[in-house]
Amino acid sequence: MAVNKIPTYITVHLGAPDDSSAPNVTVPFIDYAKNVASSEIYPTWPESALRANIYAQVTFALNRIYTEWYPSRGYDFDITSSTRYDQKFIEGREIFESVSRIVDNLFNDYVVRQGYVQPLFTQYCNGTTSTCDGLSQWGTVDLAKKGLTPYEILQHYYGEDINIVFNAPTAANIPSYPGIPLRLGTSSEDVRILKRQLNRIGKNYPGLRPQLVLSTYYDIPMEEAVKSFQTIFNLSADGIVGKVTWYKIKSIYNGVKRLAELDSEGLTEEETSRDFAEILGPGSTGEQVKTIQYYLTVLAYFDDRLPPPGTDGVYDEATVASVRAFQTQQGLPADGIVGRNTWNAIVTQYDRTRNSIDPGSLDNKDEFYPGRVLTPGQTGHDVEILQGFLRKAAQLHPEIPFVEITGVYDAPTEAAVKAVQQLSGLPLSGVTGAPTWDAAVRLSRS
Repeated sequence: MAVNKIPTYITVHLGAPDDSSAPNVTVPFIDYAKNVASSEIYPTWPESALRANIYAQVTFALNRIYTEWYPSRGYDFDITSSTRYDQKFIEGREIFESVSRIVDNLFNDYVVRQGYVQPLFTQYCNGTTSTCDGLSQWGTVDLAKKGLTPYEILQHYYGEDINIVFNAPTAANIPSYPGIPLRLGTSSEDVRILKRQLNRIGKNYPGLRPQLVLSTYYDIPMEEAVKSFQTIFNLSADGIVGKVTWYKIKSIYNGVKRLAELDSEGLTEEETSRDFAEILGPGSTGEQVKTIQYYLTVLAYFDDRLPPPGTDGVYDEATVASVRAFQTQQGLPADGIVGRNTWNAIVTQYDRTRNSIDPGSLDNKDEFYPGRVLTPGQTGHDVEILQGFLRKAAQLHPEIPFVEITGVYDAPTEAAVKAVQQLSGLPLSGVTGAPTWDAAVRLSRS
């Protein structure tokens, strides 16, 4: 089962969400859990009751973080201290020793619905002055006195079909927005996430019926779906997913899936599966590695301070050295690993470098990958250039079908691209990313 990471820190807004005068405080997640537990329950309660309540409190906070409940609404915090909306948090309060001991033991455990991966929205109330469909805090005391275990108490309130995930790893809380806008030609795991979300949103909104084919390519149908979404929700309909559009999609998706409700539709492991790895490092192989190696090779062509890596799709010592040199130049931690920040920096620097080339200073400028994936249906000058390489390659390699230079990525172009991929040992996607572009250029010259 997929396991979510426990955030190292959590940012708490000390007031109601719309109280702009209230400050934010960022505290270690474990300290937050101790503070909430000490503020909401009594340390003299039976231990089974304490544990059941702390499981619910930790999971509630993790649900807020997982769904980015507040960031998706434009706020700069993870949770509030208002019990009207969230959990009680009192900055600087005394922590009870019994509570502290229990939290140390289970702060990285959380509740899920069986078959689903997101932390359950563990709604709860005190059970005296307020009641709700979830856990009753005072009710847990009676159940504990009857001999029920913490898990049995949680089952009593949330149903028999729950599990507890134990010892989840801790990590920095990284916002879901990738950091750079996604647009036609982008290829990343974030694109597949958006396609999945838009497809689900379309079931609830008649004006948005995209039925997008899940892939990591930001293609024309994806662009059209984003424009439709932006129109429906009064955003600038430019077909580009910047931060505002990203979080609006996430907010609507959370709503139609009811991820922040007790009766959530839930997320299965299949729905959260990935095609692309979160990080690339020694031992990684494949198209992602080839793409990074291509970018670094071009950057090294223009900057002799960067050692060029290999281009075989294997993350070897030469690739590590090239990544480290690039990270040092960019002021990034020089760990030789390509995570989100390094990936974004490499892509950004590649675009800057390619766009800065004077057209009259380099005869082979067109050989450099345009920095965006080309997919069937696209049009434009980049497609014309690709078709030119495919025509030259077809003259040298009879396996490649001949194409006309039309500027339209049509069926013959797709067939020729697949032939190039077949000859070069690349996946037969019919889509032109950096490795396929490089292969077409090479085959046009040999």
